[in-house]
Amino acid sequence: MAITTMSQEERQNMSAAAMRTYPNIVRDWALKEQEAALLLGVPDGTYRRWKQSPEKARLDQSQMERMSLILGIYKALQILLPRTDAADSWLRRANRNPLFSGQAPLDRLRSGLVSDLYVVRQHLDGARGGGHA
Repeated sequence: MAITTMSQEERQNMSAAAMRTYPNIVRDWALKEQEAALLLGVPDGTYRRWKQSPEKARLDQSQMERMSLILGIYKALQILLPRTDAADSWLRRANRNPLFSGQAPLDRLRSGLVSDLYVVRQHLDGARGGGHA
């Protein structure tokens, strides 16, 4: 179902589910609260509020897109790198792929741009198709 055609109740339920899951990813990736908010595209205070009360979260279309990309990155890493420690630390390790210019993928994500989430997700999806992350 397209996000734009969701009812208020469906959006609320999806937002709450996302905000019950996202703090676990933040923990696994060892993100600071500020980084977690940046990736989601919200102010720090909003992230803290939603984290404390997921049922009150109301993600807009952009935030839903970001959450989808983050979940896809997380899932791809779990598939590509079945060792939890390797999957969870991949974002922090320097990467020689030209997309990352020798930097850690998280450095690229710290731009706060949704396009960088998309690039990392696409890179990992490509690696799942036969390349290497």
